[in-house]
Amino acid sequence: MSTDRTRPAGRRDQSGPGPRSASNGPRSTPGGPRSVPPQRSRRLQPHRPLRPHQWFAERLLAVLSGQRPVHWMLGHTIGEAYDQLAELAPSTPLRATHGSRPVLRHCRGAQPATGVVEAFASIAAGDRVRAMAFRLEQGADQRWRCAAVELGGERLTADASGCR
Repeated sequence: MSTDRTRPAGRRDQSGPGPRSASNGPRSTPGGPRSVPPQRSRRLQPHRPLRPHQWFAERLLAVLSGQRPVHWMLGHTIGEAYDQLAELAPSTPLRATHGSRPVLRHCRGAQPATGVVEAFASIAAGDRVRAMAFRLEQGADQRWRCAAVELGGERLTADASGCR
């Protein structure tokens, strides 16, 4: 059995962990310090949580493409917006075309006032790109809810005067 505590027993190569310098700098190996820093894998980077408008864009896309039922948005909409979404969703305006599933290409949001986010998204399905705009309002319970949705000229609003 090996008495070297830096490598597993039976390992003969020199690629195991080497001694560290006192400054906690790069590890050095018997051949000298590493000249190229190790590359970070995309998998190892911390996952950033979605912003509210990105989260809602994904959910609205799932409902309007027929991937999820309308009641999936229950509790995430305000007033008439749910009823109007329920009227539009059965026609699945963002359904898959030519076997390609619709995907969210871009989503951006702006905050014109505290507790309000107005967002837009571009959605690609096959060779077609559609636009979607929506408004989110933050309630007294600090939860975001969808108050209005526009999709290709078809407008769904909780309050027609509150969205322009």
